[in-house]
Amino acid sequence: MSAADPTLVEAAGCADASVESSLGWALGTVLRAYAGDAALALGDLPGGPRGFHVLSAAAQDFPCSQQALGKFVGVDRSVMTYLVDDLIAAGLVERQPDPADRRARRVVVTPAGRERVEVLRSRLDAVDDHALRELEPTEREQFREALLRLARSASVDPRGRVDTLA
Repeated sequence: MSAADPTLVEAAGCADASVESSLGWALGTVLRAYAGDAALALGDLPGGPRGFHVLSAAAQDFPCSQQALGKFVGVDRSVMTYLVDDLIAAGLVERQPDPADRRARRVVVTPAGRERVEVLRSRLDAVDDHALRELEPTEREQFREALLRLARSASVDPRGRVDTLA
């Protein structure tokens, strides 16, 4: 990462820009900016960005329970219930019985939900482009690949098992 923007450091009242070497600071700064832009782009979707993650994952046609889907997208199960209820009320997903476990319900995207995902993805593509504007196209691809590897490794629990949708 290049030197910290002097105006940013000055605006924050910092006399020392050594914080720029902190991975946590850099990730947090980028995440806050991205999350704000994503929330604006997805403001008309129930649940905003979390709703999009659920809807997008359901649109991938992974046959999984609501609980597994919530774990995969990082939504607490109590919040997940209300989020799925809101997405159902909007006509974007539905709960269907899981043929393998009658106690479980799968979250399945509706045709309207599938169409909505495409519209929302194009909005998020613009957010992505803005967030990555300082990177050259090759750097963008390398960054995405590296970040995906990190995200996958972060989902491995201490015993070495990987969180999955199953």
